[in-house]
Amino acid sequence: MRDGDTIVALSSGAVPSGIAVIRLSGPASGAMLRQMLGALPPPRQLRLCDIRFGAETLDRGLVAWMPGPRSFTGEDCAELHLHGSPAVVRAALRQLTSQPGIRLADAGEFTRRAFEHGKLDLVEVEGLGDLILAETESQRQQAHARMNGGLTRQVEGWRFRLLDLRAEIEAQLDFSDEGDVAALPTGYRAEVDALRLEHAKVLASLSQGRIVREGYRVVLAGPPNAGKSSLLNALSRSEAAIVSDEPGTTRDLKEVPLDLNGQLVLLIDSAGLRETASKAEALGIGRALGAMAEADLVLWLEAPDIESIEPPQLPSPLDGGGPRMVRIGTKADLGAVNGVVLSVSATSGAGIERLLEWLYEASGAVGRNAAELLASRERDREALLVSEAALGRAAEHLDRPEVAAEDLRRASQALERLLGRMDAEAVLDRLFAAFCIGK
Repeated sequence: MRDGDTIVALSSGAVPSGIAVIRLSGPASGAMLRQMLGALPPPRQLRLCDIRFGAETLDRGLVAWMPGPRSFTGEDCAELHLHGSPAVVRAALRQLTSQPGIRLADAGEFTRRAFEHGKLDLVEVEGLGDLILAETESQRQQAHARMNGGLTRQVEGWRFRLLDLRAEIEAQLDFSDEGDVAALPTGYRAEVDALRLEHAKVLASLSQGRIVREGYRVVLAGPPNAGKSSLLNALSRSEAAIVSDEPGTTRDLKEVPLDLNGQLVLLIDSAGLRETASKAEALGIGRALGAMAEADLVLWLEAPDIESIEPPQLPSPLDGGGPRMVRIGTKADLGAVNGVVLSVSATSGAGIERLLEWLYEASGAVGRNAAELLASRERDREALLVSEAALGRAAEHLDRPEVAAEDLRRASQALERLLGRMDAEAVLDRLFAAFCIGK
């Protein structure tokens, strides 16, 4: 952020549109609005006005004035709700940026200013970004809850409890000669263990949170001509993939999103696995194996009219769940395949609806509350793992208070880093509030 600048940008969708919203934030916002309207409208009320630049009336629209700090960014802000004409928007932005101290905003700069002025923390900023990109109802619920501070409140609760624990143990270290500083309470270890177990519970749900946010990745795999592309088209009810009897037609990954009752499922068509002399096909097979290793689920397709092969061994991912592989029989109209979980026919449609239901169930969406799965990112996982491990070490080191205090400090720092805050003085504030030390 360049200090002192006022930024402006089109904050609504691409024009042409019914309405275009132009947003300003920064110290020149009020003066610019007064120049256009003649006087500032009442704060936080929409007013219908002629919007003028000099002697020219650019448009007639709604105007909002939001003086800081009660605004999204924490600064003085203004919004112009104009007609969504490309010519109107270009003229407005040209006039605004020609004024001293006003420039076009950088990508994400309004949100960054909100963070820097304490209106949002990093977790809430991520939730806002997820909400903007949400495609399904589950994603919307999760993102909205995160943006509204659901995870922040949980992490802040842990953080305040940690501050109390640190105040207790650091009082012993620094003020052990004071008569009113008692030994650690009987339930001190239990409180440390309870915090660690709460971390572990959230970490255990992080994989499901990721699936809500990123989608459930399902790779269609198998030998050539097993019906992968046909099944992709049947499941997505589209002609997303090229279907041919010629082996090796699919050489790159084809990803198609499905919205199954609010759960995003990403279907990935892949190259048929076989020995080949073709460098291009071998490259596609390598990509298929990579996609299988990263998938949440691999559907290994087998058809009655081709020779089956053994599927490859897949590595287990970090969360320990492992990409599950299930056998699906295809081309059921030509005959049956033994030992499969389901049989389907892309030609007749037999089994397609049941497979879609099965994918929804396999994603873990049944009975799940997406708004409660707030931890969903790698950054969440890393911070919570660090904090959980530090709490575990602290519980083991309570007979060595100086070591346990350092472990608790590391746990606090991990949580503060997750929120984008580093507040070392808060421990002292809590310490002196809890004990009569400063007398």
